[in-house]
Amino acid sequence: MAAAAAAAGPVLWRRLLGLLPGRPGLAALLGRLSDRLGRNRDRRRRRSPWLLLAPLLSPAVPQVTSPPCCLCPEGVHRFQWIRNLVPEFGVSSSHVRVLSSPAEFFELMKVDCLESTLEKSLQAKFPSDLKVSILLDFTRGSRGRKNSRTMLLPLLQRFPEQVRVSLFHTPNLRGLLRLLIPERFNETIGLQHMKVYLFDNNVILSGANLSDSYFTNRQDRYVFLQDCAEIADFFTELVDAVGDVSLQLQGDDTVHAVEGMVHPYKGDRAAYCRAANKRVMDVINSARARQQVLHAQTFHGDSLLTQEDAAAAGDRRPAPDTWIYPLIQMKPFEIQIDEIVTETLLTEAERGAKVYLTTGYFNLTQAYMDLVLGTRAEYQILLASPEVNGFFGAKGVAGAIPAAYVHIERQFYRAVCSLGQQERVRLQEYWRRGWTFHAKGLWLYLAGSSLPCLTLIGSPNFGYRSVHRDLEAQIAIVTESRALQQQLHQEQERLYLRSGAVSSATFEQPSRQVKLWVKLVTPLIKNFF
Repeated sequence: MAAAAAAAGPVLWRRLLGLLPGRPGLAALLGRLSDRLGRNRDRRRRRSPWLLLAPLLSPAVPQVTSPPCCLCPEGVHRFQWIRNLVPEFGVSSSHVRVLSSPAEFFELMKVDCLESTLEKSLQAKFPSDLKVSILLDFTRGSRGRKNSRTMLLPLLQRFPEQVRVSLFHTPNLRGLLRLLIPERFNETIGLQHMKVYLFDNNVILSGANLSDSYFTNRQDRYVFLQDCAEIADFFTELVDAVGDVSLQLQGDDTVHAVEGMVHPYKGDRAAYCRAANKRVMDVINSARARQQVLHAQTFHGDSLLTQEDAAAAGDRRPAPDTWIYPLIQMKPFEIQIDEIVTETLLTEAERGAKVYLTTGYFNLTQAYMDLVLGTRAEYQILLASPEVNGFFGAKGVAGAIPAAYVHIERQFYRAVCSLGQQERVRLQEYWRRGWTFHAKGLWLYLAGSSLPCLTLIGSPNFGYRSVHRDLEAQIAIVTESRALQQQLHQEQERLYLRSGAVSSATFEQPSRQVKLWVKLVTPLIKNFF
């Protein structure tokens, strides 16, 4: 009962915070107090056997709403419960390609110049239906005099009917807070952080941006879904939905809200978030319903044709061996699908299973931390060494961020050691001369298996910002294909081979010495980076 009460406390605080939509400063203060109280409680719990109850206190696995289908492949894989939350896309593994390097990512992203493509469409004899939709974050895209907005303006001015540029502005940055927080720092309040690249029926999911370093020496993860029309349609609709609740860039560099839409920072916050929730959830629910109908038609039609005849006639698709689940996290809009799925996967990972988890910014939420420390699977966590952190060498306060991550890493390592879990939970630091590290996601190896059957890949970092502040998207890939499992395994091995094991001696190195002021400030600001 004591453990259950301790877990319920932060939930009550969050509900109270939800009643203060118009008081962001007070909400932020209460949030910090809540986090500090929660950390004290969790610290006491980690020093006691109560932590072993962490799996029992976590959300139960979402129940399958209908009996498993024994007539088709989807009925046999153990992760089918995810389709109760999001659409399930069954594909052939031959349409999934795992990329390994920034250079490979760049080569795939290289297409004909966008402007020349638009020119050709205008010169065509028949009207072109070519449309370009670009979704950026308002604060990050407007930073400095030369930015994403100024870069896209000429394109928007020349092709106003075919190009749409949407700038998402978090509803949490408003009022006096918006006026006082300077550039760069205002991005900590919340971002549009999804990294999805769509070309016709092709989709690239990644954590990578499109700036120079991501094409040269900044290591990330990337997956290419080729000729997957339903998945491309889903993400197109998702981008359009977030675009509709964003500000629209005009040819004169002004912005305005879509007609009839609540303004994200001038309008009522609660009304805006409700409208945004409905717009995004309509996309998720309608795609989920479409996929259920498609599944029924594909595998349970009334046709008496044989499988071979139906396939030859184009009426029935080959049975998939891989399933794609889009996981969306938009906590400002009360959408937390990715959080639910991630916590459930960590909870359900049985003894003997192995979880390889990687993040460029090691700052796990308390819930994820408790599950890693309190569950039964083996964990190998890959994180950036200070030298490959993207903020390493930055000017001003930002230059201290790598040291703050070292402080968080050391605290977690001490928690692992205090519980005697060093053999089950291992930390590794990525290092590569002249490179930075931005890869995030996980690979799940079931007990007794040498290959992963599931991976998460996309934009979330497993930290507080990813869960609570930013708009995030990733996909869960579940596969029975040994060839694709080999691709995922090789991807994991390539990343981990460039790492070294973390031990108590790691924190004695000169580069791991953290100044006192950084230690004092980190608990106050860790929820913002």
